[in-house]
Parts: sequence; structure tokens; C-alpha cells
Amino acid sequence: MQQWNTSLYDKQHSFVFEYGKDVIALLRPQAGGRILDLGCGTAHLTKQIASGGAFVVGLDASHDMIQDAQRLYPELKFVEASAAMFTLQEIDEKEPFDAVFSNATLHWIPDAEGVISSVHAALKSGGRFVAEFGGKGNVALIRKAAREALFEILGQDIPDKFYFPSPAEYATLLERHGFRVEAMWHFDRPTPLEGTDGAANWLRMFGGAVFVGIAPDVREQATVRAQELLCSTVLHSNGSWTADYVRLRLVARKVA
Repeated sequence: MQQWNTSLYDKQHSFVFEYGKDVIALLRPQAGGRILDLGCGTAHLTKQIASGGAFVVGLDASHDMIQDAQRLYPELKFVEASAAMFTLQEIDEKEPFDAVFSNATLHWIPDAEGVISSVHAALKSGGRFVAEFGGKGNVALIRKAAREALFEILGQDIPDKFYFPSPAEYATLLERHGFRVEAMWHFDRPTPLEGTDGAANWLRMFGGAVFVGIAPDVREQATVRAQELLCSTVLHSNGSWTADYVRLRLVARKVA
């Protein structure tokens, strides 16, 4: 499982929740509505959703994230659970939700069918699923460099474990599980990274799915080498770094 440095996450990678504010605009939370924030992280977006009067539950599989979220926003409810296999009973909720919201989470979970099935079961009839996460092609250059670095060091070709689906693939899964896709976008979102070691720091923060089972010393060696390989790409210019993000954003409704 990806291990999170919650302080580094908030301080140097705040773009994760800053960009998520656009997804909240699609959610259109209403006062009195019941909303589940799936993969809430340190809960800055959970708080924003709740600020308009909605009842919000934040769910995350990371114990550290949930602890930080509860410390920051003690007035909100948070539960530690897997997005791919949670139930209303498990999170101590008797009534289904009006909407499930998720930002920058679902690409960490290879069991996409488990996620969609759990979301479907948590929603009332007509409820909405509003989400954004990495789509096909996301951070392709960063992933390629890390894979090449690992091959140089270990002599093994080790694919990463991210889940970055195409729109057609994900829409098919949603429809199979009783959703109607109302809107879906697949778009480039070049994302500036902080510092002269922006690419290496990205891998240190988000490389859990890249370096699965890799010893810490080898992981750091591969991280440094990957940044060296990336220096000659379009991601590096005048000492600044940009991540080659590609996002998948969707609005779907439970119809069956």
C-alpha cells in the first residue's frame, strides 16, 4: 500500500486538493444533502463540501490521513476503510448517500469493479457519482523514466501498479454496474512541481505504485536516476518541473 507523508502532501503537493475544487463545482453540494468523500486524504475538500451545509463523511484507507483529517476538522465524521469494499454498515451509516465524491484517489485502486460496486451500493436511487482521477496516459513520461531507472539498477522490467483507464473502459464498467454516464472528460493537465528536485519529490511522494516491493535504498537510487533521465524531456525547462498529468473526470447517476 502507498505510504503517505501527510505533512509533505499538504506542503509541497497541495495542487492535489487545489485542482479538486473544480470537481466540487460539478458536485454542486446542497445544504442537507448526504455526501461521501471517497479517498478524503487530509480532508480539505471534505471541509469545503461541508461548509455549505451538507452532511459529509470522509473515507480513506490510510490511517495517517484519517488521523490528520480528524485533527484538522474534528467536527466532521471520518472512517478508515477500503474504497473497493466498504459498506454502509461498516461506516456506521443507516441511510444511503445523495452523492459520492472522489478526487485523485481511484487511480490507486486496481480493483475498479470493487470501487464502482461499493459506490453503487452506497448511493440512493438517482444518486450521483462525481469523480476525477488519473486517466490513460497519466504521468507517462515520469513512469517511463522510473521504469527505465529500475531496469538499469536491477536488470528487471517492473511495470507500475497504477490504474489509469481510458474513458471507454471506465464508462463500460459504470454502465455494467447500473450507472448512466452523464458526462466524462479526458484531458491533459500539465501540473507545475515545486523545487529543483520536483520530479524526484513527486516520485518520493507518489511513487508507491511505481516501486512496489522495492527496497528503500534502491527506490531512492531509482528516484534520483529517473530525474536525471527526465532532465532532457519537455517536463524540465529552465530548472522548473512540470508533471504530465492526464485526468479523467466524470459525472454518473445510479439508474438501476
